[in-house]
Parts: sequence; C-alpha cells; structure tokens
Amino acid sequence: MIDEVKCSKHVCDTFTAVNELAKRRGFFWSSFEIYGGSGGFVTYGPLGTRLKQNVEARLRELFVKQVGIFEMESSVIAPGKVFEASGHVDHFKEPMVECQVCHTRFRADHLLEEKGVSSKEAEKMSLDEVAAAIGFYGIVCPDCKGVFGVPQRYLTMFETTIGPYSGAVGYGRPEAAQNIFVEFNRLFNCAREKLPFGVIQIGHALRNEISPRQGLIRLREFTISDLEFFFDPEDPSCRFISEVADEVLPILLCDTRLRDCETVSYFTVREALDKKIILCEWQAFFMAMAKCFLVELGVPVERQRFLEKLSWEKAHYSAQSFDQEVLVDRWGWVEVSGHAYRTDYDLSCHMRASGVDLRVYKEYAVPVEREGLVVRPVMAKFGPAFKGDAGRVASELSELSVEKVAADLDRDGYVLVGDYKVFKDQVEISHQRVVERGTRFIPHVVEPSFGCDRLFYVALEYAYNVKDDRVILSFPRYIAPIQVGIYPLMGKDGLDVKALELQRVLTKAGFMTDYDEAGSIGRRYARADEAGVALGITVDYDTLRDDTITIRDRDSWRQVRASIKDLSELLRKYFDGKIDFELLGEIIQNK
Repeated sequence: MIDEVKCSKHVCDTFTAVNELAKRRGFFWSSFEIYGGSGGFVTYGPLGTRLKQNVEARLRELFVKQVGIFEMESSVIAPGKVFEASGHVDHFKEPMVECQVCHTRFRADHLLEEKGVSSKEAEKMSLDEVAAAIGFYGIVCPDCKGVFGVPQRYLTMFETTIGPYSGAVGYGRPEAAQNIFVEFNRLFNCAREKLPFGVIQIGHALRNEISPRQGLIRLREFTISDLEFFFDPEDPSCRFISEVADEVLPILLCDTRLRDCETVSYFTVREALDKKIILCEWQAFFMAMAKCFLVELGVPVERQRFLEKLSWEKAHYSAQSFDQEVLVDRWGWVEVSGHAYRTDYDLSCHMRASGVDLRVYKEYAVPVEREGLVVRPVMAKFGPAFKGDAGRVASELSELSVEKVAADLDRDGYVLVGDYKVFKDQVEISHQRVVERGTRFIPHVVEPSFGCDRLFYVALEYAYNVKDDRVILSFPRYIAPIQVGIYPLMGKDGLDVKALELQRVLTKAGFMTDYDEAGSIGRRYARADEAGVALGITVDYDTLRDDTITIRDRDSWRQVRASIKDLSELLRKYFDGKIDFELLGEIIQNK
C-alpha cells in the first residue's frame, strides 16, 4: 500500500519531508532505534545503500577511470603515533560546554552560531571568550534550559586500545588521508616511482562529535573520500588543465568575507590561476571536477560555491583551503567537499616521527659537480647513543644544511636534531668533490576530500519535488537506485509470467530492476516515483500479442510504446546519457 507524503514545501521544510520519506521508503534512518537510538549513527536501507553506492561509483568514474587515480583500502583503526605525528591529537579539539542540570554536552561554537555569531568569529574565540559570549547571549541548555558549566576543549577522535595492553593507544581515523601518507613509499613503487600520481580512499571514518543534531550532515561514523595527489613542487603543472580552463568557479573570497559580505565572484579556472586566487593548477583542476560532479548529482552551479578559508579557519596542515558548499533548505550553506593544498606537511611529519625516508629522487638533466662539506653519522656510535631512534636521527641529520651542522658543532660542540643532541665524535665532516646526479625531495600534495553521506543527502534533497501533490525523487539517471521498474498490468492471464521473464532479461543485461504487481498501476507508478525509479515498463495484453511494452518516464510522466527486442539497446543508450527520454521516443517512432 502506498503512503503518499502530503506535506509540501509550504507545509514543512524539505529537510523534514526528506527525512520522513527516507525512513518510510528505506533510504536511511537513525540506528539502534529499538534501544532508543544513538545520535550521529545512521543505517542505510535497501534504496539508500544503492543510492550511496551509485554516488561513490560516480566518484570512482571521474577520478579512478578518467584521471587514472589509484585506489587503496586500509584499516579504520591506526596506532596513536600516526595521529600524534600528523598533528591530529593536538588539533582535533572542539569547544564543549556541559549542562549542569541534565549533563548533556554541546559544541559551544554551534550554540553561538545559532544565536547569530558568525562561524569565523566563533572559531577564533578562546575558551574565556566562549564563556563570555554564552553569558552575553543568555544561552541555556536546549534540552532542559539548564545553565552551562565552564567551556573546555574536547578531543573529537575515538580513542581505543590495540590488543590487550592499555598502553597501546589507537584512534579511529577521523579522515582517510593519513593511511595514504604512511603508505607513501609502497604507493610510489606502484606508480613506478614517477610523479605526479594520486591515490583515493573511500571508506569509513570516525569523529566523536559532541552533539550531532543535523541528520546526515554531521555524523559520528561516516564515509569519506580522500584523494591525495602527489607532485613535484618545481613542476606543478597539470596535464589536464586545458580541459577545464574555461570552467567557471563560483568563489567567495577571503577579502569579501572579511567585509562581512557573501557576494560570490565568478572566475574561469584560467583567471583564478592567473590572478593567484588558486595557487596550484592541480588544485584548480580538482575544484573544477568537483563543481561538475555536483552538477551531475543535480545541484545547479548557482547553488554551489567555493568558500576560501581564512587563515585561522584552515586545517593545521593546509597552505590554502577552499570548502565546496551547497545551499540546502534547513541548514543553509553546507560543506560537501574540502580542497586543501597540504604542501609537504604530512610526509615531513611522518618522516620525522618514523625515521623512514619519504623523499623521492629526481635525476638532473645535467649532473652538477661541486666541492663542499659532507656530514656522515658514525653509526657505531649512533646505535648505542640513540638505540631504536638511530635511523630517525640520522635521517633528520641528513636534512639539515651541512653549514649549520658544522657551525653548531664548532660553537656548541653539538647540533640539535629533533629532541637529541648529536656531538662532534658522533659525526664525520669532510671536504669532498662530489658529482650530484640528482636530488631527493618531499613531494607536495593537493587534496580534494568529499563527504559521501553529505553528497547522498544533497542528492536526495535536490531530487525531492512535488508534482500534483505527488512526491517524486527526480534523481539524475546516473545515480537512480532503481533504473527500471517492471509492472504487469494485472497479476494474472500470463502477464505476470511475461513481466518476470522481461525482468530476468534486463537483470542479465546489467540493469537494476524492481518488480511490482501489488495494487493498481497508478499506485505502482506513484510508489516508483517516490523511490526515484527512473523508468517504468508496463506489460499488458498487447504485449502478449505483439511483444511491445509501455515505457514511462518518471519526471514527465510521458509514455511511449516500444518493442521488447529493441529494449536493452534503448535502455543502455538512455542510462549511458547518450539519449534523453524525448529522443528515445523519437527513435521508437522512427522505427
């Protein structure tokens, strides 16, 4: 039986309508409902799982297939030292306040933003300033109206132990990027030791959010797509830039934001690079790809923007960052992807912490001969002095300039390498004539990072519309969770048998199908529209006589008659984007 959604946009907001529809039709719902639920966790039902997989498949199509990016998969839990080295343990902290009555905890900056404090002002505040602002605005607990205690910083990473030892601290990854960085040497080998190359990882991540209250927009467990693209900073040119040079990017610039203005400026990719608005060609390329990707998901360009991050808003690893934002009904502008120029920050951090050389070798076109000082560690003394850290200290020593090492040793008798003092008798310094055939350097990185759950929600909200009091999910054909619905006009007289045979044929041809014979054909069409089924195929009594069927378009409700023998070819062209429904109808008529 169909339960039609009666609330339209003038009765309830789209967020409420979409969430109600999502629960009822099996797209997603809050997890653990029989135990009262747990905020920040969702379960994707049959339709939602397919839709989410299709969104992720489009990411793979764009980046893995078309650009040639590698894909990897690795563990969600990582040793604590990984995130200590990357800076996450120090920086992944948010201001939190606790209600003194019900003891519920909330993100303090989110409470301030609900009172009209801009996000950029809230993010700059110290804990004392947060406390003063909460007092000034008279903010109380949204649940029980109790008074808040003193704000404190809260680490939003899930902490655990690895194995039975309490000292073996691990963390659930808050992003998928660090797995890529720590595996860089092996990935570089997979790339035949050539730059540039990129690696994408699509998988689960964990953030112990303080008070997630925005549905799919803010979760504690979510799916992220992190793409790390490695290149030589002395050769940052992008070989695909000409393909996107004329793509227009809507950018909200830092200078504009500092004037408390939200006027978007429009630049072609070439203009943005020439004016140094975007510092790196590869970053501009991925931003253009992200814009086109959102258009494919159904979001028009005028409802997208790239927010240039202010200096205090940028992540600790970023030299330049842009957030790709989409306008949604309940929450306003919501980030769906982040674009950061991470320079060599991450690889440098892991190189220092692990002692493993993460540099790459670049051969000079013409060897360079020079005479100068060379510093070498005396490993016979390094081992006893530094034990397990000997390799790391030697690696960090090699990064220091020879002149600095010699000067420090002459002045102080030692040189400081990280936390260690290296003394004169532990190194050898000599004059040598050397021929340099190349150099070793740490690659730079640009990162486009997509929140797959947010992309899923955006696709759902932008597909949602009401026509003649009937809900339709007008998904782009590339991501529709069900491509073809099969409907016998009646469940008897052999129509059901013929319809099931046709479903089997289309399923074998690779189409995602659904069979429905319950209720009137009108009710079945309505159910299919609500589920976002792209095309409906009706098997009727004429089908038994002449082997033709009716094809119905979800969005226009137009119908055309076609022969079963031509059906697979027509559907393939339609779902490959080679023809639209109008052209499909013309092809059928011409036949």
